[in-house]
Parts: sequence; structure tokens; C-alpha cells
Amino acid sequence: MPQAYDAIVIGTGQSGPSLAVRLAKAGRRTVIIERKLFGGTCVNVGCIPTKTLIASARAAHVARTAADYGVMIEGAVKVDMARVKARKDEVVAESNTGVAQWLRGTKNLTVIEGHARFTGPHALEVNGQVLEAPQIFIDVGGRASVPAIPGLEQVDYFTNSSIMEVDFLPGHLLIIGGSYIGLEFAQMYRRFGSEVTVIEHGPRLIAREDEEVSREVQRILEAEGVKVHCGAERLRAAKQGTQIEVGFEAQGKAGSVSGSHVLLAVGRTPNTDDLGCDKAGIALDKRGYITVDDQLQTSVPGVWALGDVNGRGAFTHTSYNDYEIVAANLLDNDPRRVSDRIPIYALFIDPPLGRVGMTEAEVRATGKPALIGKMKMARVGRARERGETNGFMKVLIDAESKKILGAALLGIEGDEAVHALADVMYAGAPYTVIQRAVHIHPTVSELIPTLLGDLKPLV
Repeated sequence: MPQAYDAIVIGTGQSGPSLAVRLAKAGRRTVIIERKLFGGTCVNVGCIPTKTLIASARAAHVARTAADYGVMIEGAVKVDMARVKARKDEVVAESNTGVAQWLRGTKNLTVIEGHARFTGPHALEVNGQVLEAPQIFIDVGGRASVPAIPGLEQVDYFTNSSIMEVDFLPGHLLIIGGSYIGLEFAQMYRRFGSEVTVIEHGPRLIAREDEEVSREVQRILEAEGVKVHCGAERLRAAKQGTQIEVGFEAQGKAGSVSGSHVLLAVGRTPNTDDLGCDKAGIALDKRGYITVDDQLQTSVPGVWALGDVNGRGAFTHTSYNDYEIVAANLLDNDPRRVSDRIPIYALFIDPPLGRVGMTEAEVRATGKPALIGKMKMARVGRARERGETNGFMKVLIDAESKKILGAALLGIEGDEAVHALADVMYAGAPYTVIQRAVHIHPTVSELIPTLLGDLKPLV
């Protein structure tokens, strides 16, 4: 006999647990299902472990450059990769365990470990048991994509998930993919002490950003010794003794690079191929993402999709916002929409890139009159004090409404300072509100009013 619930949540990523707890506390008999790791990508193989590793890599970098600040360290700086991994594991375990304990300790909420598959629009099978509910919420996330590269099946390679288990220093790490994940690992492992080469198919790194951002990011990484090959097409892989050779064509010429290990960082694939969406009638787009409306409902009434699996945002913060949108609509009589969300994210290299709203290219494409402000980070007092003057700030303004359209803050603490602009954007206020604000000196944010006070027409 099927077991009936009021609500079923599939997956324990960033949105699923919070929604399950809200539903349970609202008096709905709820079950949440997890097939592998509590906490999903962010907790286990994404944000938390990678940023923990980045912190270790930065500590090594600061130690190596300590003499620039008058601090002398005797002998070579050594990195104990086993201890680096152990520290990462400790941080991950705390978060992973915390999610599981939170869910198991919530009244009216049942936790099941197993692989759930749809057998009908409102029915699932897990561990041989059929579960039914009028409301089902899908939060199954995604996984690293594996491209069809000739010879790749003959060599060992890492993804952003499997490299989490590395407790040694690769001699030469070849990274296929020059976007956010690939670049964070590139700088990280270079600072740990590996030789690193990035191989990017596109004409430049992080192609969704403006060209000047891509150029500056590449300059920063190359200054630390990361090698970059862009425009690499027709990739192939082969085992050459103890090494792995990746061949490619760039600008009509054949090239190749050999390394000890390969990391694939070419995007994500949604976990819908073994979910049974066809049995439920849940529509997918051509990439396999579940299609949803502005309130995250799927093509099947009573079924919602949240987080990475819906293709409406590939970030922890957008996944959590998905939970807030669904909970507000279902439980709070507060009609919230995905389209109200302003794009915001960061690239966590050092220095970081904080991004909000539209790029300059996107603003130009509208054809509407706009204003632009630019400032090198070398003008920022805190950047000079810290000896970290790489990067620049850029902001774009609607010339008619005076509202902020977007910004790119590539520089020390840019991932934090960008929120000053984001909050004004959400308030729907003109840029003059922040331009006339008095900020603390010496901080990164204090230069934002100065930046906004020197706007010029975007031509």
C-alpha cells in the first residue's frame, strides 16, 4: 500500500531542508528524501569545502609573501596537503552532520535515505516503498559535466567533487575549463605549490563577463604562475607514461600540454536523468533542467522544482531564495516571484570578483542611454594598505531613471562591497542615495560614493 503524506521533499540541498522544516512546523505531515549526502553540493563538494581550501591556499600565499610586509619567515613555506584536507573534512562534517541532525530532530518530519523516482504525477518509489503526496518539491541539484573528449575514457581525471578527496599535491594540474570553478581551483592549487595550466574552449576566460574583467583575471592568475590557453578546440587526451597529455587546436595551430593530473571544470548537469520525470509528466528543457514558472511550479500542478535543477540559478543563495519564494507563496500568502531576483554572484579567486545586475555588454545591447563609472583598486586606501591593488571597480547607471543597472567589483573585498550596490538596487532607489552616503574610512566601500560621483556617458 502507498504511504500517504501531505508533502514530499526530494533532496537536502540548500532549499529542501528549510522548506521541509517550514512545512512540518505548519502542521503538514512531511517526508524528506536524500540519496547520498545531507546538505547537497554546497555543504559537501561546493561552497563550504572549496572556500575552506581557498583559505588554506591563501594562508600559504601570505606566508610566502610575508617579507613584502617586513615579516621574515625562516626556511621554505611547506603545505601539508593531508592536513589541508583534514581541516576541510572537519568543516564539511560539521555542516553535513548539522543538517542531518536538524532534519531528524524536527517533529512531523520523516527522513528517508534512498533514491527516489517518480512513478506518477504525485507518487514516488524509494527503497521499494511507494510514497504519495498532493505536493512534491524537487531539490535534487546537479553534478559535474563530463565532456566528450576523445581519449578521456583512457585516463584518470578529477571533477570538482572527486578532487575533494585529494590529500596530495599534484605535480602539474591540467584544468579543462576556464570559468568560475576552474579558476578557483587554478589559483588554489598554484598557491599550494602545483604547476597549473588552464585550457579554455572559449576565446577568453569567464566569457559571460566583460572583456576587461576577463583580461584582468587572466593577468592576475598568470602573475602567480598559472598558464592559460584560450580558444582551445578539438581537445583530445592520452596517457603518456606517467603523464597525461591534452592536445588541442588554437588559432589554427596544433598544441598540447602534459601534466600529472586533469580536472574537468566545464559546467554542471542536472540530476534529472534517473528521476523518472517522464513517468510524472514533468517537462524538461533541452539541457535536462526542469522547466518552472515564475513561482517555481513545474508543468505538473502540485509539483515544484527548486535549486540548481530548475536552471534558474546555479548558486547556493539562489537556491535558498527559491525556498523563500515557495514558502512565501504557499504558507505566508505573500506572492513572491523569481523575476524579482537581481542576479548577484562572485568569483572567489584572490582578489574576488563581486558581480550584480547587468554587465556593460548587456547594458550596451539595450541601446538605452547609460552612465558608467570606473576606478582602479589602486585608489582604494585599504587595498594599498594591504598591498593588494589588483583589479578595478565598475558601475553602470540608467541615465534617465538614475537607477543602478549593474556593477563589477574586482578587487580586495569586492565580494562584500558589492552588496552596498545590490541593496540600493533592491530598494529601487537612485544611485544618488549611496553616492551621498558617508562610509567608514579606510574601507573598500568608502570609494563607492566617489566612484558614483565621477560618472560619464557610456559611448
